[in-house]
Amino acid sequence: MIRDLSRTASRTASRSARTHVLSATVVATCLVLAVSSCSSGSPGSSGESSSASAGDVNAAAAEGLPADAVSKAVGRLDTMISEELSRTGIPGAAVAVVHGGTTVYAKGFGVADLATGRKVDADTVFQLASVSKSISASVVATQITQNEVSWDTPVVANMPGFALSDPYVTANVTVGDLFAHRSGLAEHAGDKLEEFGYDRDTILQRLRLLPLQPFRTTYDYTNFGLTAAAQSVADKAGTDWATLADRSIFSPLGMRSSSMRYSDFAGRADRAVGHVKQNGKWVVTPMQREPDAQAPAGGASSSVNDMARWLAAMLADGEAGGTQVFSPDSILPATIPEIRTAMPGSAADRAGFYGYGFNASTTSDGRTTYSHSGAFASGAGTNFVVMPSADVAIIMLTNAAPIGVADAVNMRFMDLVQFGEERQPWDELYGNAYAGLSEPSGSLVGKPAPANPAPAQPNSTYVGTYHSAYWGPAVISEQNGGLVIALGPSGQTRYPLTHRDGNVFTFAPYSENAEPGSISAVTFDGPKMTVEYLTSDGNDGVFTRQ
Repeated sequence: MIRDLSRTASRTASRSARTHVLSATVVATCLVLAVSSCSSGSPGSSGESSSASAGDVNAAAAEGLPADAVSKAVGRLDTMISEELSRTGIPGAAVAVVHGGTTVYAKGFGVADLATGRKVDADTVFQLASVSKSISASVVATQITQNEVSWDTPVVANMPGFALSDPYVTANVTVGDLFAHRSGLAEHAGDKLEEFGYDRDTILQRLRLLPLQPFRTTYDYTNFGLTAAAQSVADKAGTDWATLADRSIFSPLGMRSSSMRYSDFAGRADRAVGHVKQNGKWVVTPMQREPDAQAPAGGASSSVNDMARWLAAMLADGEAGGTQVFSPDSILPATIPEIRTAMPGSAADRAGFYGYGFNASTTSDGRTTYSHSGAFASGAGTNFVVMPSADVAIIMLTNAAPIGVADAVNMRFMDLVQFGEERQPWDELYGNAYAGLSEPSGSLVGKPAPANPAPAQPNSTYVGTYHSAYWGPAVISEQNGGLVIALGPSGQTRYPLTHRDGNVFTFAPYSENAEPGSISAVTFDGPKMTVEYLTSDGNDGVFTRQ
């Protein structure tokens, strides 16, 4: 799952420490807003924007920063990152900082693969997870610059087969709506279909079967909603999404190790392997994430050297090497608030906001930032933050299941830039925010089995093919005297069933969408079967026997 932490982090911070992702979900969304006390920066160089100097009182920036504010913060990074890796034991990481149009810091730490001991450097390629969304927004910006589409282009204008359950929403939902997660689709709708092996076209077709929350007033982080918008832009361009990303962003910016194709990532000699924690130790993941179906939302891979080129272009309003890759007007709407992601905990706190593929925030020092985090439970934790008024950006990529390290390092760095000191316990705050991502799911977790369960019916009572219009077939078969459930287009996702009580069985899902220890009930009731794990996406998880 490509996670969204924005609302979880906001609630956590608003209560002074309590994020599907973020995406988490996410730095600078709400956590930084609610926790930090309002303080002014140090006097120094002006941070005033061109809009402010033109008379726009809303554009007035915070006090200027000392000329050496960024360089001093950069000087602390080696120690800070080494401390984080030592504290958490995560195998490897890479960090880059961009300032003044150049990469002023780019280093690797630890190992790319615990099995081989291969070292991480600034060219090691990592999976970006949901940081992909921000790159995808810049791909769309290139097409806006070329007058091919706009953020307000209806998705059906270029992908006429796309539909949602409400005809009005189908006709009016725009590229921007889906990049802002405000279509009304349920949180993470479609992710489990991907888990079972369905391809992108099938998943996008089935979104029309889901109920919708109120259009444009509800924020629910949805990877396949954003993917649908990106696909419509690629369709307009007459190519596939990965090729469009190559020719519009990666190639013009010289990002030679970056791609939206998993096969490119898997073929890199210098790539970071995902790691997960088992029995208190980090180990190579048993399930490397293959996210091609939702590539615009989570399928990018890159190095920090490459990502520094992208961040430099972002800070330069789309200009790189004398070429305007995307216009300032095309990218600005993506990096400013388009929908509220979370209510503040009190009148003294700040709300969380999302743009088009970016978190959009204001720090306690009155400085706007835009950012995103990425999280694969199978072994990726990523984050970047851009602070335009300080002309600085930082990115950290890690090859471990997300525990908040990338977010914490980047916020510690931004504290140093703004204040010359660390103002908040970011390790603790992000550690708490991410802790929920590793919790098992299911109503039976932690509950003992019945002491005297009712007996099950003979296996033949349950064996057969069941069907859901949304989830597809579920086949119950007998194997070695027990029952097995098979899900997906060819039944490749299989789980043995354990009898619990009467007509209730269980299985233990383990995937990008289910942490170890998760339990799903499977309840048979005549011709119907309800799978608890699939009571999601706005669906009731009910299958009917054929």
